[in-house]
Amino acid sequence: MGEIAAIVLAAGKGTRMKSTLPKVMHRIAGRSMLGHVLDNLATLKPNRVVVVVGPEMEIVTQEAAPHPTVIQREQLGTGHAVAAAKPALGAIDGTVLVLFGDAPFVGAETMKRLAQRREAADKPAVVVLGVRPEDPGSYGRLVTDARGNLERIVEQRDATPEELEIDLCNSGVMAIDGAMLWPLVDAIENKNAKSEYYLTDIVAIAQSKGRSVAVTEADEDEIPLIGVNDRIELAEGEAICQQMLRGHALANGATMIDPASVFLSMDTRLGQDVVIGPNVVFGPGVTVADNVEIRAFCHIEGADIASGAQIGPFARLRPSSKIGANAHVGNFVETKNAVIGAGAKANHLTYLGDAKVGAKTNIGAGTITCNYDGFVKSETIIGDNVFIGSNSALVAPVTVGEGALVAAGSVVTRDVPADAMVVARGQQVEKPGWAAKFRAARQHLKKKS
Repeated sequence: MGEIAAIVLAAGKGTRMKSTLPKVMHRIAGRSMLGHVLDNLATLKPNRVVVVVGPEMEIVTQEAAPHPTVIQREQLGTGHAVAAAKPALGAIDGTVLVLFGDAPFVGAETMKRLAQRREAADKPAVVVLGVRPEDPGSYGRLVTDARGNLERIVEQRDATPEELEIDLCNSGVMAIDGAMLWPLVDAIENKNAKSEYYLTDIVAIAQSKGRSVAVTEADEDEIPLIGVNDRIELAEGEAICQQMLRGHALANGATMIDPASVFLSMDTRLGQDVVIGPNVVFGPGVTVADNVEIRAFCHIEGADIASGAQIGPFARLRPSSKIGANAHVGNFVETKNAVIGAGAKANHLTYLGDAKVGAKTNIGAGTITCNYDGFVKSETIIGDNVFIGSNSALVAPVTVGEGALVAAGSVVTRDVPADAMVVARGQQVEKPGWAAKFRAARQHLKKKS
């Protein structure tokens, strides 16, 4: 293929989302809708990409980086939005894709097919991506001739009864001859009820210049391409995406006891023979090696889990957690910015934050690393083959040497040498017979009252 460029329209406020967050920043499977579009586009290695944003949408500009953004100051239609990209995109000797930031399911293969059709032997000026939704509803219909070329796009409100029977609909996505892009866009007029500039008008404009317009259809089994406009459609998009991700994981050798209750992110990486229990949530940035068991009700985000590890049930792995081979992180254990060594165990009721835990170390129930003093966070380092007794508090910064033993209930505030035992708790005091005398005295008072 020749040079490919893209204009991504992302200026919509998303009023129907009922949100102060720009529409394209709402997430599906842990990734913004704009992020989905840009990631799919990246596989084509486009020469230039320009993202059109609205005023005061700095968060969208940040999401679009390193691609340049231009601001559409007024919302005057899709043609007006494309025109806003002209100074940043410039002249293109090839094909320009026009994509929508709220249409995250337009896949890389679909984009590639559009570009290839645009560069076919008949060299159409415009290629429109058509879809066949179950309910055509209010979508514009694509009227084609006997050869499959596009004759016109008819909006639902203007369609005849016969045209409404057409199930081939306009997705809005286009591939345009770069040499004709700006002459076509500059010729769009706003002589309509809304006084807006509609990109779809370039179909008739191209034909008036003697150039053909083609249609490429989405595959029947392809994920629906209809844009996401409100929270209901966002939830539907999430469901579609989760079904795709689960299917991919299962096909690649992971087991899910109850797939419908497992939620994945777009970048979740699962090895072979991973077993995942019900109600497990994977946030962004998770990699799981082979032969890992993740039991029910775990929440994992930004974590790497090595082969043979056992996680949960009811475990929470927060960002920058690295769980070593054959390690155990058990029920109601939370890790954050923690490295858990190979074969180490923290089986119950523990918090390990800003910590390094050595190989084959055992962390007793109720242990916490006290990593924050209200101003700064400090690190706890625990060596190999250490035993930390139950209900211990390790006050960072602190180091427990290799092979050391921390007695249950200790509050450790100083470094512990290798192979030492530390007891950091009040001395036990016994008073023989005291409890019996206490009960007798209290019963006497109770009778008097």
